[in-house]
Amino acid sequence: MDKNKLELLSAENSVLLLVDYQPAMFRGVGSGNRTTIRAAAVGAVKAAKILDVPVVLSVINPKMNGNVIKEISEIFPDKMPFDRKIPSFDALEDEAVLAELKKIGKKKIIISGLWTSMCFCYTALHAIKEGYEVYGLMDAAGDASKCAHKNGIKRMTQVGVVPITLLSLVSEWMHDWANPKSGELMKEVYSKFEAMLGM
Repeated sequence: MDKNKLELLSAENSVLLLVDYQPAMFRGVGSGNRTTIRAAAVGAVKAAKILDVPVVLSVINPKMNGNVIKEISEIFPDKMPFDRKIPSFDALEDEAVLAELKKIGKKKIIISGLWTSMCFCYTALHAIKEGYEVYGLMDAAGDASKCAHKNGIKRMTQVGVVPITLLSLVSEWMHDWANPKSGELMKEVYSKFEAMLGM
């Protein structure tokens, strides 16, 4: 058992990396409800902004695939996503993306992306090789088919990626209801997902 993984995620020890949340990527998602997947990604970014968790965004070939979806870009209007120069499925093969994570200096990284079995999976595997503790935000991910999504998750968890979902992630970041940002999180994140906690 890696005892480091028993340490809860917090704004102080983690960073959120979202890979290729672009319009063309969403059009190919067939593993689940695209609106739900999109909402989970947006919810994670909203919570990160509220709690001051660092966020890194990457895109691939934006001229063809479009830029980061507007629901995310509107949350961070001044944050330019990394337009990866290496046409790889692995976002960390781009030196600028990896350098940004190293500059931020957090040991725990929450990753999600489109598609689960490729860009998300390969980036997560690379992050483990780089020594990060990797958490996979699974309900914000999607793939071409349910089978591809399921086996992408299976491959990641077999090598140590910790699966997590949006509301669990937000609750872990917030830690408790005494957090001064809890009211804002209820309004902007929990209530948007019809969560009992947001009532």
